[in-house]
Amino acid sequence: MPSAHMNPLFPRSPQLDGQDVEAKRAELLDYFRATFDRYESLFEVLVGETAYTIKPISLRHPLIFYFGHTATFFVNKFILAGLIEERIDPRLESMFAVGVDEMSWDDLDDARYDWPSVAEVADYRRKVRAMVERVIRDTRFTLPIGWSDPMWAVLMGIEHERIHLETSSVLIRQHALDFVRPHPAWQASAEHGMAPENTLVDIPAGTVSLGRALDDPYYGWDNEYGRHKADVAAFKAARHLVSNQEFRAFVEAGGYADDSLWDEEGKGWKRFARAEHPTFWIPDGKGWKLRLMTAEVPMRWNWPVETNCLEARAFCRWKSRESGLPVRLPTEDEWHRLYDHAGLSDVPHNAPAGANLHLDHGASSCPVDRFAHGELFDVVGNVWQWCETPTYPFDGFAVHPIYDDFTTPTFDDRHNIIKGGSWIATGNESRHASRYAFRRHFFQHAGFRYVVTDTPVTNPASAYETDALLSQYAEFHYGDEIFGVPNFPKALADIAIDAHKRLGNRSFERALDLGCATGRASFELARAFKRVVGIDFSARFIQAGVKLAESGSLRYTLPDEGELVSYHERRLDELGLADTAGRVEFWQGDACNLKDIHTGFDLILAANLIDRLYSPRRFLRDVAHRLNPGGLLILASPYTWLEEHTRREEWIGGFKKDGESWTTLDGLKEILTPQFELVQGPQAVPFVIRETRRKHQHTLSELTIWKRRS
Repeated sequence: MPSAHMNPLFPRSPQLDGQDVEAKRAELLDYFRATFDRYESLFEVLVGETAYTIKPISLRHPLIFYFGHTATFFVNKFILAGLIEERIDPRLESMFAVGVDEMSWDDLDDARYDWPSVAEVADYRRKVRAMVERVIRDTRFTLPIGWSDPMWAVLMGIEHERIHLETSSVLIRQHALDFVRPHPAWQASAEHGMAPENTLVDIPAGTVSLGRALDDPYYGWDNEYGRHKADVAAFKAARHLVSNQEFRAFVEAGGYADDSLWDEEGKGWKRFARAEHPTFWIPDGKGWKLRLMTAEVPMRWNWPVETNCLEARAFCRWKSRESGLPVRLPTEDEWHRLYDHAGLSDVPHNAPAGANLHLDHGASSCPVDRFAHGELFDVVGNVWQWCETPTYPFDGFAVHPIYDDFTTPTFDDRHNIIKGGSWIATGNESRHASRYAFRRHFFQHAGFRYVVTDTPVTNPASAYETDALLSQYAEFHYGDEIFGVPNFPKALADIAIDAHKRLGNRSFERALDLGCATGRASFELARAFKRVVGIDFSARFIQAGVKLAESGSLRYTLPDEGELVSYHERRLDELGLADTAGRVEFWQGDACNLKDIHTGFDLILAANLIDRLYSPRRFLRDVAHRLNPGGLLILASPYTWLEEHTRREEWIGGFKKDGESWTTLDGLKEILTPQFELVQGPQAVPFVIRETRRKHQHTLSELTIWKRRS
């Protein structure tokens, strides 16, 4: 891996409007190269192959995954955006596709991974680099670049890698010292001393208006768009971030042992982690050292303490008890009042940041009184600042079509927003409009500032329709029978198994459940097949299936009426499916562009899928080579053709052709007959979807079974 040459200023997120396309092309190329180089230089701090394959912490993948993941992301998103047509290495791209946002302390099982060598991944990254540069050089585009344009995926890939530049640096910081070494591109600040006394600053009442418009000329993630306006009451804020020195009083007062300062979630994490002090504090005889990314150094008492949200909340409860004041973390809205009060603006393009931000001032935190922002210090930069606000969608929020699971899995009241950026927050991360959130037990380069206010925290609801959709599908798959209509995924699996016994190739080795959603049919097929692969485009749906396979249970809420909800738990053992979990595996994937490894199946089930694909013709023409000779293809669909899902010219049927009605079955016969024989159907299979306790949707899906010709 070649060493990266570092520019004095790491390039900022580019403005995406203007008049000169070729100048913008050159700027994008520079932005990509600088990011790709800087990311690879981070991994140069690792010592030896084992440093890549031993996990720094149990809850995350080893670093070899993150070395390959950001490159794979470019490939995956470029395919979805239509910028490229072929994968570079399907095996690696399958392995490096999906990262981990752990649901609990101990839910990551990597027994299924057989990691490649560092040299193999470095070679893969070289190929991806060449591909991305070719796309940037050769793709025709116009300005401005908006989020519906294919070139948006280029920015998406670069900004995604910048996120992992930071998160990977945190993992490296948690690695054993034997696995890391100093690096000239990653030198920590040497400035340190005793911390100033933290005092309070009056922040006047005001209004915040948040959310970006789609014509904003900078790249943004989906949760930044939409509208939110709020009146914020006056409050007092700590002048400085909480320093290691200020936090020391909490540690020495027995704050970690005092359960009265911790909520139930905090106590659970504290017991699991056996925490007695901040994670990056290292006991050193009678004193303390501080773990930086590649070294342990004498404690930097005037640097900001770095904690998770649970520790920050416990400190605030202790501070409130000690001072008699109503102390807590700020809300997201209150943080924006701090930003406005300080009169700040985003990092300039051609000058160093006036904050410890964007890698402009070294590769570590620095003293909490180095960067003044009006009456306050470090309103942005140094470390991220935990907020009391769980992440939620602004009004008008929409999921980006090629990245449906960037934010939506965090709308669960378990991910809290962090604001302000850290010393390694670059590109989009450094912009004040950015909205990132992590689980409250998660570690980032994050600390906190406290506020004093009697105003209670009122958090906007985080639910939105796609979360409701996930619960709706969980109930559709695993819930109670409604109005005497049999469970649809189970009914299809029963039909499929019976048909395969009578009509198929008699091999029950492997089955594929395409568009598996939350996975019921996958588990049902595994009653007969030795191995079942479930694939769905939605990572959130896949995660529900994975959770069931690993834990045997799934919990969700359903709307009853108005704001009233009911709580549900479904278990595989109660459905008679507990022993199938070990035979099922779930993958995120695109049915119109499946990876080459997904072949050799004896049966493929595609339920309620073809009329939701962007290119059903491509899928139908490709599917035969996924099946073994004599294998069965089972299609079920209500044939609800809508242009919002499928362009009119891609419809299989449901229109007039040569003056006569042309049905979807006509289209299926035309496309499939060269390679398949229709052996059963059409037949109607009913299903019912619960919308509320008193509102249900009843539909008939037409099922046909096709046998691949030998």
